[in-house]
Amino acid sequence: MTDVTAQDVKSLRDATGAGMMDAKKALIEAGGDAEAAAQVLREKGLAKAATRTDRENAEGAVSVLVEGNKAVLVHVKCETDFSAKSEQFQNFVNSLTADVLSQGATAVENHVQELDDLRLSVKENVEIGKVEVVEAADGNLIDTYVHKQDGRGVNGVIVEGKDVDQETLHQVALHVAFAKPAALTREEVSEEAIEKERAALLEITKAEGKPEQAWEKIVEGRLTGWFRESVLLDQGLHGDKTPVKDSLGGGEIVRFAQAYLGG
Repeated sequence: MTDVTAQDVKSLRDATGAGMMDAKKALIEAGGDAEAAAQVLREKGLAKAATRTDRENAEGAVSVLVEGNKAVLVHVKCETDFSAKSEQFQNFVNSLTADVLSQGATAVENHVQELDDLRLSVKENVEIGKVEVVEAADGNLIDTYVHKQDGRGVNGVIVEGKDVDQETLHQVALHVAFAKPAALTREEVSEEAIEKERAALLEITKAEGKPEQAWEKIVEGRLTGWFRESVLLDQGLHGDKTPVKDSLGGGEIVRFAQAYLGG
């Protein structure tokens, strides 16, 4: 039998988008000739996935599981809601989420072949998006929320709180789902993003004809408003005037994780 190395298989998979076992079988059938093996895959219709990787995949499903003080969030992307709602797709999402809960984020590596098979089955650009594992520190609480449409999760949230009661923490989780903050604190926002926004706000201020001596103050005020829109602790809880950080009864939000379709 033809000796086929793992690197040979990987190279053919990268070139064709075919599954691992399909690539290996094609190489054996072609006597180790990569070009001939690629043709074998094309003739069998197993190389089509390669042409899909640049197609938009804003559909999919989001899953959240909780066990004790540990919660996991998994986002799997595809192109159409039809595929996302299929039994095969949902089974893949549920199986992956369960394994991530029991084994950690590295469990994704155990589902490579299953993912390849799913791509070929639904004939879409299917990929694993965000995978998050949140294990709360001793004494902290976890809350989760999953917004569902047509039986599948489309927006999932995990929030960890310290010295925050469960009901308040749940309200924060609901808020995160619909407010979609980009960061927990201002310190988490990159200097590059801040400077880019500051520059844009300065140009807007200049275009409005504001006096030059007032530019700095106006820009800083508008930058504060930008933080209120994008930073969780600065956002008004459920759109109210009171920011999230002042709604925690003296406690704190340690971290949050979110994934949603199109995000």
